[in-house]
Amino acid sequence: MPFKEEAIDLTMGNLWTSIWQISWPMLLVMIFNFFVGLTDIYVAGFISPDVQAVVGFVGQIYFLIILIANAISIGTVALLSRAIGARNYDHALEIARQSLAFSALSAVALTVFGLAFPREIVLLAGFPPGIQEMGVRFLRIFALALGPNYLLIISNAIFRASGEVKKNLLSMFLVSIINIVGNFIFVFGIFSFPGLGYIGIALATALSATVGMVVCLVLFRTSRWRLLYARPWSFSPSLTRKIIDLSWPAALLQIAWNAGSLILYNILGRLGQESITGLSSLTNGLRIEAVIYLPAFALHMAASVLVGQNLGAGNPERAEKIGWKITFSGIILISVMALFIFAGAERLASLVTKSPDVLAETARYLRIMMLSEPFMALSTILGGSLQGAGDTKGAMWIVVIAMWLVRIPLAYFLALGAGYGALGVWVAMVASMLVQGTLIAWRFRRGRWKELHVEWERNLS
Repeated sequence: MPFKEEAIDLTMGNLWTSIWQISWPMLLVMIFNFFVGLTDIYVAGFISPDVQAVVGFVGQIYFLIILIANAISIGTVALLSRAIGARNYDHALEIARQSLAFSALSAVALTVFGLAFPREIVLLAGFPPGIQEMGVRFLRIFALALGPNYLLIISNAIFRASGEVKKNLLSMFLVSIINIVGNFIFVFGIFSFPGLGYIGIALATALSATVGMVVCLVLFRTSRWRLLYARPWSFSPSLTRKIIDLSWPAALLQIAWNAGSLILYNILGRLGQESITGLSSLTNGLRIEAVIYLPAFALHMAASVLVGQNLGAGNPERAEKIGWKITFSGIILISVMALFIFAGAERLASLVTKSPDVLAETARYLRIMMLSEPFMALSTILGGSLQGAGDTKGAMWIVVIAMWLVRIPLAYFLALGAGYGALGVWVAMVASMLVQGTLIAWRFRRGRWKELHVEWERNLS
C-alpha cells in the first residue's frame, strides 16, 4: 500500500475535531506514564525514604541523559509534521530514517559514558553520602537501557508527527504494563523468585523500554512505515543538519530545566536533618503533580503536531487558532484539577509515603504549587505550539531565563540564605512558573514564529 494512502489529514475540517483526534490517545499515554512514575515511588516507599529520594534524584539525572533523544524527537516532529502537512511523503520517510540513525548513534556514545563514569556523575549531582552507592547501581542499569529508550522515543515521535497516535498508545500501554508489573515482581519477588530489592525498580524500567523498542520496530514493519526498510539507509548531511538545527535548542532547554531541577535537589540536600524529608517530598510531590501534567503535556504534543502540519499545508492562520484554542481549553481543565488537588493534598500525599514528616511536607508542596498550575498550562501548551512551528530557540531562552535567573537564585536565597528551608524552594518554583508562562504567551502572541517558519524553510531547503 502506498505510503500516502494511510496519511491522516489534520489540516482541514473542524478545529476541535482535529484537536480531539490527536489529543485523547496522547492523554492516555500520559496517564500510563503517570502510573509508572507513581508505582516507582509507591514501591520505593515500602522500602525506605532513602530509596524514594534516590528514585527522584536518579530520575532527574536520567532525564538529563536522555535529553538528546527528547530533543531529536522535537526536531523530528517539527520536520516530519510539516512534511506530512505538505504531502511530501518521500521526504517524510527520509526524515524518519535520519532521526532513527542519529538517535541510535547518540545512545551508543552516552551508554559508554554512563557505564564508565557512574560514580563521578553521582558525586557531581550532589547525592547525600548515605545514598550515593544506590545511585551508582541505578545509573549503571539505566545506561544499558539507553539504546532501547532512545529508539522508543524517536519511534513514537514519528508516529505522533504523522497523526498515528494510536500506535503510540499501543506501544506505551505495553511499556507501562511491563514496567508496573515488573516493579512488584523484581522488587518483592513472586513464587520461588525472592526479589532483588530496590534495584528491581531500575530493572523493570530497562526491561519495559527494551520491549517497547521491539514493539515499535514491529509496527514499522507491519504498517506504511515498512518502506523504511525498503532500501539501504544512507547518511544525509543536509537533513541531519536540519534535525540538529531544530534539536539543539530543545536539548539546551532540557539541559537548563533538568540541570536546574538537580540544583534544587542539591539545595534540598543541604538542609541538614531536613534534607531527606525535603528530597522525598519533592519526589513525591512531583509524582502526584504529574497528574496535572498529563493533559498539559498531551495537549503540548498535540499542539506541536497540529501547528506543524498546518504550517506545512500553508495555513498559518489555522495554526494560530489551534494554538490558542488548545491552550485555553487546557488552562480551564488544569485549573479545575488544581482545585481538587489543593483540597485533598494530605490524602494524596498519604498514598505515596508513610512517614508523618514527609507526608506533611508533601502536602504543603502540593498546596503551594497548585497556585502556579494555570501558568504551567499556558507555558507547556503554547511552548508545544512554538516548537511545532520550529521556534525552538524562543522557547529555549524563556525556560533558561525562568529557571536560572528566577528559580535557582530565589530558591537558594529563600531556602539557605533566609532560612525558610524547603518552603523557600517551593515558593521559588511558583514564582519562576509565573514568569515562564507570561513570557511564552507573549512570544506566541507576537507571531514571530510565522515569519520564522518562512525563513526556516528558505534557509534550510
